[in-house]
Amino acid sequence: MTNYSEEQTSILEIQGKTPLRGETYISGAKNSALVLMAGGILCSEDCRLRNLPLLVDIERMTQILAAVGVKLQRNGDILDINAKDIGQDQAPYELVSQLRASFFVIGPLLARLGMTRVPLPGGCAIGARPVDLHVRGLQAMGADVRIEHGVVHACVKGSRKRLQGAKIYLDYPSVGATETIMMAATLAEGETIIENAAQEPEIIDLANFCRSMGARIKGAGSNKIVVSGVERLHSTDYSVIPDRIEAGTLLIAGAITQSEISLAPVVPEHLASVIAKLREVGPQVIIEDSNRLRLIPAPLRATDLKTLPFPGFPTDMQAQFMALLTVSEGSSMVTETVFENRLRHVAELQRMGADIRVKGNIALVQGIPFLSGAPVMATDLRASAALVLAGLAAQGTTIVQGLHHLDRGYDNLEAKLRKLGANIRRVKVTDDQDNIEYSAVS
Repeated sequence: MTNYSEEQTSILEIQGKTPLRGETYISGAKNSALVLMAGGILCSEDCRLRNLPLLVDIERMTQILAAVGVKLQRNGDILDINAKDIGQDQAPYELVSQLRASFFVIGPLLARLGMTRVPLPGGCAIGARPVDLHVRGLQAMGADVRIEHGVVHACVKGSRKRLQGAKIYLDYPSVGATETIMMAATLAEGETIIENAAQEPEIIDLANFCRSMGARIKGAGSNKIVVSGVERLHSTDYSVIPDRIEAGTLLIAGAITQSEISLAPVVPEHLASVIAKLREVGPQVIIEDSNRLRLIPAPLRATDLKTLPFPGFPTDMQAQFMALLTVSEGSSMVTETVFENRLRHVAELQRMGADIRVKGNIALVQGIPFLSGAPVMATDLRASAALVLAGLAAQGTTIVQGLHHLDRGYDNLEAKLRKLGANIRRVKVTDDQDNIEYSAVS
């Protein structure tokens, strides 16, 4: 029996080569929900978020918000937020260190209070994700920002109580920096222009959320966003967009198992690059009823892909698509341009027999007829999904360890796959590693 790390409490056991069939539901977008939760700080009235996914990262964000005085109440996929009595308390480092998105609170807190302290963030070890663009943007708006002992201290300079509008050019179209500056600008005095802004769907969702509270934002989804600050925002009732990465992952589950499946709800435009690449590989992807996708399988062939900011191919889909390419006929080249350390899943796919060679940020994938089940370890969130996909296509049994990564970003992925017919179950590992207790999974 494989020895698991002490922190590992459960594994996924997958019997491969089982066909899938049917339709499954797509949860709210993790990357959108987290920033919208932080955006609730901007409003001193009650706000409601709907379609919130059930994730470890969402729970961590609720704890971080509660630590700075936000009152929250969750009922299923609905979260009520009241940030009327927020204070200067610093979010605990042990929470912030586990969640990159925790840094999103700096913009709203600075806009509401004029000062804040936020520890530097943590998250997946997929490469350097510095906050310098966030900091420079806030400084351009009149904030004094300094980093001491791992904590970012920010306050509005001088006697002014509000941030000031500014013209800000981002050296890189960072999603996090765009979101931080946009949130801070909603309550700033005057007009803020963000040039070379990120264009991801999550940016549009945040802008729509802020507009539903009375913010004045134009251009979200383009490379130039203009925010005209207002004095205060009002309550709202808002639904998070569907998760395009979850949808893309499940589309690949259909493709890699040669299965016809349907997904809903989705926003097809958010998946344009993924759909285009899937069609290059072979499967048909049909858009039905404007918010439903149906995948019809076909023999798989190689293709090349390069990760890029939206509307390019998303880095969050690179690992999953590489799993598909391992069983696609021919030679493929995968180039990762967004994060320098996001090919760590290669070694685990190789354990399953994949023929992959890595040079720098490029992976050369030679398709093989089939993968072989093996014990594998997830190295980050999207790598965990890639290993699950590989297990679905492999001959024999695959054991996926490191599920704390998977649970950060997928709302009960194994239950959705099981609904489609996958032979997959979560297994609880007891303290006695020679004794595995099979736990019930809802």
